[in-house]
Amino acid sequence: MISLAFWATVINYLDRQTLSVAAPVLREQFHMSNVEYSRVVFAFMLAYTIMNGVSGPLIDKLGTRIGYALCIGWWSAAAVLHAFARGVWSLGAFRFLLGVGEAGNWPAGVKVVSEWFPPRERAMACGIFNSGSSVGAILAPPIVAFILLTFGWRTAFFAVGAAGFLWLLFWWPIYRTPAIAPGEPPEAETRMPFRETLRVRFVWAFLLSKIFMDPVWYFYIFWFPEYLKNARHFDMAAIGKFAWIPFVVAGAGNFAGGALSAWLLKRNVSITVTRKGSVTFFAALMTSAIPAVLVQNTWLSIALVSVAMAGYTGCLANMLAMPGDVFPQNAVASVYGLGSMGSGFGGMVFTLITGWVVDHYSYTPVFIGFGILPLICALVMWTLMGPLTPRGANTA
Repeated sequence: MISLAFWATVINYLDRQTLSVAAPVLREQFHMSNVEYSRVVFAFMLAYTIMNGVSGPLIDKLGTRIGYALCIGWWSAAAVLHAFARGVWSLGAFRFLLGVGEAGNWPAGVKVVSEWFPPRERAMACGIFNSGSSVGAILAPPIVAFILLTFGWRTAFFAVGAAGFLWLLFWWPIYRTPAIAPGEPPEAETRMPFRETLRVRFVWAFLLSKIFMDPVWYFYIFWFPEYLKNARHFDMAAIGKFAWIPFVVAGAGNFAGGALSAWLLKRNVSITVTRKGSVTFFAALMTSAIPAVLVQNTWLSIALVSVAMAGYTGCLANMLAMPGDVFPQNAVASVYGLGSMGSGFGGMVFTLITGWVVDHYSYTPVFIGFGILPLICALVMWTLMGPLTPRGANTA
C-alpha cells in the first residue's frame, strides 16, 4: 500500500519538476524575467494553498481510494496541458491547474499511512512515501533534459503527464482500506467533525510551522536549476547530469528522519520530544544552505545544498507523522491539508520575494534566509504546538 503512495509521489514530482528543468529554455522562448518566472511559480503555489484546505476534507469524505485517484487524474491532465502553453499567461494558468490537483498528494499519502501503520512505524512509513519526492526530483533532470533536447519541451510535458494515468491502472484495483488502523483503538473509527479540528491548538501551530519550513524545499525544486545556470554557469546538458545529486541525498534524509524517530521511541522517549527533537536536529542541518552560496567551489556548494535538502526531508518525515499522532485516521487528511495551507502561503510569499531579491541583488541573501527559516519552524513547534497528545485525551 505504501508503495502506491510512493509512486504517486514520484509522479507528482516528475510533473512538478519538469518546469524547473525546462525553465532555462522556456524563459528564453517566452522572454521571462526572474520576477515573471516567480509569478508562474506563484500561480502553482496559489492553487496549492487553496486546495490544501479543500483536498484534505474532500479525501476524508470520499475515502482514500476515490480521493487519491481524483487528485492524480486531475494533476496528470493539467501536466499534459503544459505542452500547449503559448506564453507566460497560459503557462501560469496550467501551473495553477497543476497545483489544484497536486495539493491532494500529501493529505492522501498521510491518510494511507494512518490507515495502515501503527504510531511507532508512521515516521518511517511517511519517510518511505515522501522519498518519492526525492526520486521524482532525481529522475526529472536527466529524463526531462533528454526528452527536451531530443524531442522538444512540449513532448517532455506530455510524456511526464501521461505517467499518472498509468498509475491509476494499478491503484484502482489494488487499494483497499482496513477496518481499523494497526495499533488504533476501536473508538478511532468515530468520525471527528471538521469544525472541531479547527479548535485544536495543534492545527494552527502546525500551519504556522509549515510557513517557515516548506518554502525552503520549494526554493530548491523551482530555483536550483536556475541557480546552477546563472550563478554557477551550467548549461542544459550539465543541469541534466548534475542537478539530481542533492535529491539523492535528500532521499536518504527521509529514511534518516524515520530511523531517528523510531530509535528514540524504542528508548521510551515521549512522542512529543521524539517528533519535535527530530525536527530540530534536521532543521539545524538545513543551515548548511548559508555556506553553500558563499563557497567558491561549485561541487562543495552542491554538497552543502545536498545536506540542507536531506535536513528538510528528515524534518518532513516527522512532520508528516504528527497529524496521525494527534487525530483519528478519519480526520488526518483534513488536518494535514489545513496545515499545508501554511506551506502554500509561505511558498507564495517567499517565491515572490526570491524573484525580486535575485533580480535586484543576488542569490546570496536568498540562501542565507532559507538557511534560517527552518530554525524558526522548530521554535514554533517547541513554543506554540503543545504536547502531541492523542485527541480525546486532551483537547488543548
